[in-house]
Amino acid sequence: MSNSLDAYNGHEHELEPQYGLPEPLPAAERILWQASPQWRGVALRVFHVRKLAIYFALILALRGALLVSDGAPVGDAIIDLLWLAPVPLFALALLASLAWMTSRTTVYTLTNKRLVMRIGIVLTLTFNLPLRTLRNADLRLDRDGSGDIAVLLPASDHIGYLNLWPHARPWRMKHPEPMLRSVPDAAAVARLLVEAWSAATGTDATGSAATTSPEPMQPATAAPRRSPVAHGGTVGALPAH
Repeated sequence: MSNSLDAYNGHEHELEPQYGLPEPLPAAERILWQASPQWRGVALRVFHVRKLAIYFALILALRGALLVSDGAPVGDAIIDLLWLAPVPLFALALLASLAWMTSRTTVYTLTNKRLVMRIGIVLTLTFNLPLRTLRNADLRLDRDGSGDIAVLLPASDHIGYLNLWPHARPWRMKHPEPMLRSVPDAAAVARLLVEAWSAATGTDATGSAATTSPEPMQPATAAPRRSPVAHGGTVGALPAH
């Protein structure tokens, strides 16, 4: 593929012949791992529900303090805040619902040949990412063991950021990177991705096979983090073939 979605974009589907996949796998291909994002992780790290909750709480507390400082009785200030509270609560509930629907409608599948992302709440899309074309993979690990895994496509291949979001690495607009969001046991999944890539390309995890890459693929390591923009460890730089 050159600057188009054709090689990655499967058809929109309502009835899947195989769960998470647009078509049955060929005889030589097998599923190594399959999962959906954890909705709580999506709510916290994609839709930032906790940060917004703190923000809304501070705004309401500030308004209450201003009302009391202006001479309003404490009881009246509380009533005023109770009238306002449903608005931020509705916003938080809406974002949490979006996170839940994102989790329910997303399936990530790793086979011995490719990484498949079935995404989309309203418009369902399937992206097939052949392992042999992947250039790099980064792991961002959270305290509970879940995490995000971003993969780098060749420079000549491009998937629109809006086509991927929220399954895209934050702020990589020029050359978007597909990202598996809030996958359980992310370190184990990253190691499995390393092994599958090595088998698919004929290059071991230390890069001992013939390659021109200065950064051979390495096992995944990452420190815990709270923010989705914090840097974790590198799954590995994948040599181009």
